[in-house]
Amino acid sequence: MAINVTVWGENVHEEREEEVRRRYPEGMHGQIARGLGDDLGERVRVRTATLQEPEHGLTEKVLAETDVLTWWGHAAHEEVSDEVVARVHERVLGGMGLLVLHSAHFSKIFRVLMGTTCTLNWRDGGERELVWTIEPSHPIAEGVPNPLVIEEQETYGEPFGIPAPDELVFVSSFGGGDVFRSGCCFRRGRGRVFYFSPGDQDYPVYYHEGVRRVLANAVLWAAPVGGPGVPLSNANTPITW
Repeated sequence: MAINVTVWGENVHEEREEEVRRRYPEGMHGQIARGLGDDLGERVRVRTATLQEPEHGLTEKVLAETDVLTWWGHAAHEEVSDEVVARVHERVLGGMGLLVLHSAHFSKIFRVLMGTTCTLNWRDGGERELVWTIEPSHPIAEGVPNPLVIEEQETYGEPFGIPAPDELVFVSSFGGGDVFRSGCCFRRGRGRVFYFSPGDQDYPVYYHEGVRRVLANAVLWAAPVGGPGVPLSNANTPITW
């Protein structure tokens, strides 16, 4: 049975910045969705959703039909409805997989799932990033070059304000000397969560064959067996920030 994937994108940089629009004419969400469809074929059914749609495209019906949700956000975290975040949170606890990408480390949904600040050090100097596999037996690392070389990328650095990952799959090093936990797995309720840091809007990272392989592997890892489970009884507890 195919895995139902919803690729969520903030879609703000693409609407405001011509250079980003040229780089990603279908939006970053469109390129991520295209890559998953091309790389996983009939194993997935992929749809997209964006911030600008009613209920940000994440209605109860859409989420009920979603096995794995990918989330990219940066400039408009606070514009995401708390009601939608609570809905996503409930689905993750009930079994839906979640892939949190790049600057979505500071999204409402990731912060509430982690229960921490999720802050980090960063600078944007177009440095080379080497993504090192430190858990080669993990399914998300299958077929990924070690190191995975990204010639230009925004630099993320420690300390990264997250709980200790249940599994740490990748660590990145940058030309300027920073290191960063760039591929982290967590389990929340019945759901699996994977954070992967490469993917700034100013670089064509989501066309990179190795990055696409990581995302495809992560979808397969995060997908619940038999589809998402029923929500936990206390999953609708109000969320505040």
